[in-house]
Amino acid sequence: MGLTVRTPVQMRFADVDQFGHVNNTVQQAYFDLGKTDFFGQLWQLTGALQRVPAIIVSLKTDFFAQLHYGDELHVVTQMVEIGHKSFRLRQSIVRGEEVCSCSEVVMVCFDAKTKQATEVPEAWREYLTQE
Repeated sequence: MGLTVRTPVQMRFADVDQFGHVNNTVQQAYFDLGKTDFFGQLWQLTGALQRVPAIIVSLKTDFFAQLHYGDELHVVTQMVEIGHKSFRLRQSIVRGEEVCSCSEVVMVCFDAKTKQATEVPEAWREYLTQE
């Protein structure tokens, strides 16, 4: 697999319902936190000129275990496939070594001016396919 980034999650008071569970929609925000960290590290590795935006075109999430107030959580974000204009990330919310939920996301590099998909920058490709 490619570049892998592990991001700690800071649980907020509003993330938890009256039963002490983390809501499934909040978990999507945790996945977004992982993507933000992933791209931050990617941009740092490849230089500021490679800050090409990417948009989500497909998203699928599976939930395996409940998350509770006080759990120490991390989001693990991995590059699993890269194409000409798109790439696929696999993300997991983990508690210790237990995978509590998993998300697969397909993203497309996007030129906001032309409103068209664009090639994945070559500078990204090197880091996105690292073992």
